[in-house]
Amino acid sequence: MAPNTQQSNGRIALVTGGTDGLGRAAAVMLAERGYRVFAGGRSAERIAALQQFASERSLPLTAMELDVCNDASVDRAVAEIEKTAGTVDVLVNNAGIAIAAVMEEITLADLRKQFETNFFGLVRMSQRVLPGMRQKLRGRIINMSSIGGKLVSPLFGPYSSSKHAVEAVSDAMRLEVYPFGIQVVLIEPGYIPTSMNRNAGELSSAYAKGAEQSPYKAVYQGFLNAWGKTTKSSQYTPEDCARVILRAIEDDPPRARYPVTKQAKIGILMRRLLSDRAMDRQMRKTMGIPDFHRPPQTDQRK
Repeated sequence: MAPNTQQSNGRIALVTGGTDGLGRAAAVMLAERGYRVFAGGRSAERIAALQQFASERSLPLTAMELDVCNDASVDRAVAEIEKTAGTVDVLVNNAGIAIAAVMEEITLADLRKQFETNFFGLVRMSQRVLPGMRQKLRGRIINMSSIGGKLVSPLFGPYSSSKHAVEAVSDAMRLEVYPFGIQVVLIEPGYIPTSMNRNAGELSSAYAKGAEQSPYKAVYQGFLNAWGKTTKSSQYTPEDCARVILRAIEDDPPRARYPVTKQAKIGILMRRLLSDRAMDRQMRKTMGIPDFHRPPQTDQRK
């Protein structure tokens, strides 16, 4: 989409995790569409790079420091937006991380880190902007879930459980805020190459290094083989997801859920149609999980 330097359409959009990956693509596309966009992130380098990009193209976009895990950072960022531009009309809860590990081995500290960003950060942001939306009797909250929120693979227990929680809280919020003219929408992407995948590798590195000595060695290896095939076959870009986010913002009324990528749509359909036993069987095959071999029975009478 070519840059659109027309005047702002008056709608104020805040994108968390907006200085990189899917969030950056969404922030830029919304600005090109004429939204007054605020893109939050933690990296000073990425904030500066996005701000320069927007300035060179005369886009109505401000990149700003925002850590969704920090109450003070959230209050400071939203207060600045309200002071300089007005109440947030659209919140895109995009900030997220992924930690891959089997559930027996993941530390509770890492599990809390997973939920603090993907779940509590999303709730924290929503609670901060909802009073303003209720006062205006309009607003839209876009929550970034994942195919992992519907379909769970080995090692994705931490990530998928946080996205399951996002699905549940979004379903509740959608009904709760309906009387105030506010819509809550879920985006459910499949795999799309972004730096989040590199970050996930760094966050999961301790578990990957320990896999060789782990009793779950075969599970780790099967996951890595399957994940390698997934990453090589994807032809989607962050802009593909941004177009779906834009549609979810502008559809009237919006759907409750918007899957992104062919793989996500197939996965959601499989989850709906297959039994748990059939789904497990397919997942074991895909992930190369070894069959269970019962040890031979010994004669206890001896």
